[in-house]
Amino acid sequence: MGILQYLPSLLPFVALLYMRAQDSAAPLTKDKWDTEYDYIVVGAGSSGAVVASRLSEDPRVTVLLLEAGGPENQITDVPLVAASLQQTPVDWAYQTEPQEAACFGLKGRRSRWPRGRVLGGSSVLNYMLYVRGNKRDYDNWERLGAKGWSWKDVFPYFLKSEDNRDQSLVDTGYHATGGYLTVSTPPHATPLAQSYVEAGLTIGYPNIDINGARQTGWMIPQGTIRRGARCSTSKAFLNPTRGRPNLDIVVFAHVTKIYFDPLKRARAVQFDRLRITYTVNVRKEVILSAGAINTPQLLMLSGIGPRHHLQELGIPVIADLPVGYNLQDHIYPGGMHVLINKPLSIVQPRIINLMDINNFILFGRGPFTTLGGVETLGFINTKYANVSQDWPDVEIHFVSGSPVSDGGQTFQRVMGVSQEVWDAFYKPYVFRDTFSMNPVLLRPHSKGFIKLRSKDPYEPPIIDPKYLTHPQDILTMVDSMKICIAAMKTPAIQKYGGKLFESPLPGCDQYPRGSDAFLACLARTYTATLYHPTGTCKMGNVWDPTTVVDPHLRVKGVHGLRVADASIMPEIVSGNTNAPCIMIGEKAADIIRGKKTIIKKKTKKK
Repeated sequence: MGILQYLPSLLPFVALLYMRAQDSAAPLTKDKWDTEYDYIVVGAGSSGAVVASRLSEDPRVTVLLLEAGGPENQITDVPLVAASLQQTPVDWAYQTEPQEAACFGLKGRRSRWPRGRVLGGSSVLNYMLYVRGNKRDYDNWERLGAKGWSWKDVFPYFLKSEDNRDQSLVDTGYHATGGYLTVSTPPHATPLAQSYVEAGLTIGYPNIDINGARQTGWMIPQGTIRRGARCSTSKAFLNPTRGRPNLDIVVFAHVTKIYFDPLKRARAVQFDRLRITYTVNVRKEVILSAGAINTPQLLMLSGIGPRHHLQELGIPVIADLPVGYNLQDHIYPGGMHVLINKPLSIVQPRIINLMDINNFILFGRGPFTTLGGVETLGFINTKYANVSQDWPDVEIHFVSGSPVSDGGQTFQRVMGVSQEVWDAFYKPYVFRDTFSMNPVLLRPHSKGFIKLRSKDPYEPPIIDPKYLTHPQDILTMVDSMKICIAAMKTPAIQKYGGKLFESPLPGCDQYPRGSDAFLACLARTYTATLYHPTGTCKMGNVWDPTTVVDPHLRVKGVHGLRVADASIMPEIVSGNTNAPCIMIGEKAADIIRGKKTIIKKKTKKK
């Protein structure tokens, strides 16, 4: 269980965390609710919490927010322990189907897919990295038929949410203050963080703000943290709603169906709570913000999806739409780990001490404020990218540690690394000083799907991302691994004696180390998700047969139903998805209210 196993002996740590309760107090949830609302929002995650918060700013409307999980707790506040939250009660703990071209070194050839089952959704489980994606991503959305979703259209919504605590970045005009969402640079950094930046400079990548004028470059990233602790969408957007009489938030409410009238207008939502089934009526609209897995699942359970699939399961078809297709995810090759000869990385036994614990609780500083161990981001161009476009195709996550940093207590379990791979490749380095280079494939060509396994709303759906089935993906990945190796060989890293793990890698040792064949084998053996499923309710032109929602997020073929979450993305963004999902929530609320946010970009101060 990683750091969680230490909790019995760290009761003072837990007690002191309650001193920070004002930063993590759960929103005022209800055990009673009305029989009818103007709006019902399903899912209180990165988008849903924003939608509910913004809609309820209008005192003339009533809003019900339904969440299958419960409130956050004090442990979820600690940035460094993000991975330890997986496979706990705040996680849906999904798994993919066995992969035909990837995940060979994972148990059952399945990828573990954590999803937040908690107020705040996956913003409570994620690594808190604040990344907006690339301008071209959104311009491409509009080109594909999502009119009104170009960069110039969505940029004001990033600014609307943001309360950036780094004044030097705010002054550039690409950031804002005063929003609900706190964005700041972690107060702690190991010496490795700056060394990564120096390595990037050596191989030709400038130290820049990757959310600024250009994306190609490296930086010590900002995160959604407030005074050193996680700032989830629950904390940012729902806590300020306490006391609003027109917003009811109900937790442990598992939505199982949407009901439609004969004219195909959404009229009610059914949910189970504490083993009792309830139905609540809606006057205006239902907004699905349950995420790229649960939203398509709920749509299909309610009769909206591919006709042939629904008919196979005996579900009456209300709208024949390609729900569940176009599934995309960001992946990277695990196993790019570097052994160093200085005690600089984040090793679990080293940081479990009273000084670091007190430093976090009392001052919001120290290693516990690190964004899941990620200390540097590098947006790079492989040889397959067009350098002139400033549209990097790979994002390197530099982590000041590796799966051996906790002795295998967390990462082996949550990633599902097979015992054979662990014993041969990782075990020789347990608790030694290491760092990892995780080159993330930003725009994968491989796409998968989500389908219902049965009509049972409690049975996890079939999830098949089809990792690395398109030949271009493995070519891009191998080239990105070579760039990582080049960075490792720079003086900035070699002063620590950095060298890749040399232990045997089952299934790959017939290939020469460092060869393209070996790197490809490594990528297919330890294929790691970055937890960014998207695209399963594609947005675009209403006449496009591949789309599920129109640019106003309305589900085609029915009335009074919209989708606002990562599932609407026509193509996955070139970066981490939490900030874009918050933007989607902001823009969705304005679309529903018939408003438009316009924020003029500041000019740089002279």
